[in-house]
Amino acid sequence: MTVPNQGQVAALRCPQCGAGVPLEPSGSGLCRYCGSSLVWTQPGNPAAGGHAGRQSVVRGVRLKEFVCVDSQGTGLDVFRMLVPVGWSTQGGCTWRLDNPTMPASIGLRLWNPHGAEAFEILPNLNFTWNPASLGNLFSAGQRQFGAEVRAPVSAREALRQIVLPRYRSTGSSVQVLEEVAQPDLPRLARSEALVSGGTADGGKVRIRFLSQQTQVDEDIFGVVEVFHYPVQTLFGVTQASYWLIDTLFSVRAEAGRLDKVADIYLAMIGSVRPNPEWYAAFKAIAQRLSQAQVQRIRSIGHIGEIYAQTGREARQQHLDDWYTRQATYDRLATDRSRQIRDVDAYHDPHKDADVELPAGYGHAWANNLGEYIVTEDPNFNPNTDSNLHWEPMPSR
Repeated sequence: MTVPNQGQVAALRCPQCGAGVPLEPSGSGLCRYCGSSLVWTQPGNPAAGGHAGRQSVVRGVRLKEFVCVDSQGTGLDVFRMLVPVGWSTQGGCTWRLDNPTMPASIGLRLWNPHGAEAFEILPNLNFTWNPASLGNLFSAGQRQFGAEVRAPVSAREALRQIVLPRYRSTGSSVQVLEEVAQPDLPRLARSEALVSGGTADGGKVRIRFLSQQTQVDEDIFGVVEVFHYPVQTLFGVTQASYWLIDTLFSVRAEAGRLDKVADIYLAMIGSVRPNPEWYAAFKAIAQRLSQAQVQRIRSIGHIGEIYAQTGREARQQHLDDWYTRQATYDRLATDRSRQIRDVDAYHDPHKDADVELPAGYGHAWANNLGEYIVTEDPNFNPNTDSNLHWEPMPSR
């Protein structure tokens, strides 16, 4: 094999289908023919004192940690997750003062700049429903304390009737390929409704549409959580509902190839780690906004003041609620959860912590920058011609 000059793109063969693979500087990527996730060793640069070693390409995934920070409000980390090295990001946490029951939402897109692959977290939606007030105070479609007045529906109905028109309004080009129930999703998402007397339902819709002259397939997932509460009326007690469409996220790839890159998305989804401190602050701020005359607040900058005013005791109560709910779910079988999410646990020697990575590869490495590689090749060593310190990760 001819060693390329500096700046020249080398090409090796995909071990899965044999197609040529242009090697990106990130050290990882996808085969454009079969969709296999690949990693490779980087060649040395003789001009910099290295040596031009023989490159190797193997099936695997290279990931790094991404932190979503609430820079607009509390300044706290919202969550952490693993993303493929070299992917671009856009979006984050946004505060909305006109919606006191859900004053913050996450809208985040991560995508492969060299392909059609993308992962997106869509903003949650909140609703209220009280049949007794219809026609008197509110009608369907209006807003009550920021929440839209609308009757609860199933997860699949919510995705088709509400989420698609609002987040994927690309006209007649959108094809709905399938709708599938996701009964395990509420539990995997640690639904609050399931442990507080409410109901939760998960669903998925797969669509196909044209994006930048390329036909793409996209799976959109979501959970509908419904919380019921009694309301006293002139005619007795009736039941009202506050409900959410949350855990909204989507995965995208070129048409016909979405299932082939599923291991990357499973790794990303399974790696999301919310920050309980931010959750407690969010709940405390929402409670304070609901009790205040929120229409008088004109600046997002007041969120920081409200956060400071909520008080340590109020935030601690919401933090305790968080850990109580997590403990309830932790009593469920962790191994079974990993099976469903298709991830394996490894120990990161740099952080002295366990990390869940895509299953089925068998070998994992971690470096001093918080990046990870999983591969099925026992002879692959990312330290070859690398200035990073990679260490093997024992499985758990």
